[in-house]
Amino acid sequence: MEEKENKMETKKVSKTEKKDVKNKGNKKPFKKSPVKTLDEVVLDTKAVVKVTKGGRQRRFQAVVLVGDKKGLVGLGTGKANEVSEAVKKARQEATKNAVRIAIVDGRTIPHEVVCKQGATTVIIKPASAGTGLVAGGAVRSVLDIAGVKDVMSKSLGSRKKINVARATISALQSVKTIEQVCAERGKTKEEILG
Repeated sequence: MEEKENKMETKKVSKTEKKDVKNKGNKKPFKKSPVKTLDEVVLDTKAVVKVTKGGRQRRFQAVVLVGDKKGLVGLGTGKANEVSEAVKKARQEATKNAVRIAIVDGRTIPHEVVCKQGATTVIIKPASAGTGLVAGGAVRSVLDIAGVKDVMSKSLGSRKKINVARATISALQSVKTIEQVCAERGKTKEEILG
């Protein structure tokens, strides 16, 4: 008889009650970490055609720059049947390829640099405070989104936006601050500058 009474006393627990029991053990609710957002510039979009046996296949290509205006910059390209999809793919690639560049005083680069990438040559020189961005086309876009404020530049050769942007990013990557040079050589600033 006692066994029958024990069985009758037990009651079924609903699914919502089970969830409440599980959540009581968790003291901290789950929080999403803040997503780091980067600024984005669509540098170029164009239609590209691939000729196949069945005819011409038309797609769109997008070139996108991303950066945080504090020394981080990336370049990406994407192709898709729609422009918005191509831009999305390019943005993902640019975020993946983002690199950190050296900026002095939060406004300019440490020294002059010349970079040749394919048929494009880019020259970037540091400038005094208040000069602004003396650059045109894709060079200006890259420098602006990277956070460089005072430089002078000149691009020679091919003027295709993607080539100029690649050359500019390569030039900015090759720039080194005096601290980086000191660390590489194992010397002090006075030894290098003196």
